[in-house]
Amino acid sequence: MGKLYSQYGSKSLKAVEHFVLIIIAIATIIAIGQEIVHIITNARVDLADLLLLFIYLEVLAMVANYAESGKLPVRMPIYIAIVALARYLILDMKAMDDWRIITIAVSMLFLAVTVIIIRWGQLKLPYPRIKD
Repeated sequence: MGKLYSQYGSKSLKAVEHFVLIIIAIATIIAIGQEIVHIITNARVDLADLLLLFIYLEVLAMVANYAESGKLPVRMPIYIAIVALARYLILDMKAMDDWRIITIAVSMLFLAVTVIIIRWGQLKLPYPRIKD
């Protein structure tokens, strides 16, 4: 009886997972559309617009990767965080004090080093293969 509940529970969680992935993808596509409308309405493309579109593209790529493989690479959200911090730094640098700029730059460096460590770990210390 426990195996039956486990099977249905697992299937239910997978269904919820796919539903939420679809919601995230739709919301991201809507956000991309809103940003494109914003660009067209203003009749100009700013760096902020491009960076925001890039962040949305990374989110879509992450959703697609997760939908295909069933695994979420930890590096993808870190890439998104680096781009988001870069966007924040680029857009608001004139209004920031020196310590805030240094803090954001160090945070970006910390995230970049984290990506390198994760990638090194994946190459040098891979998970053992599961035999079928």
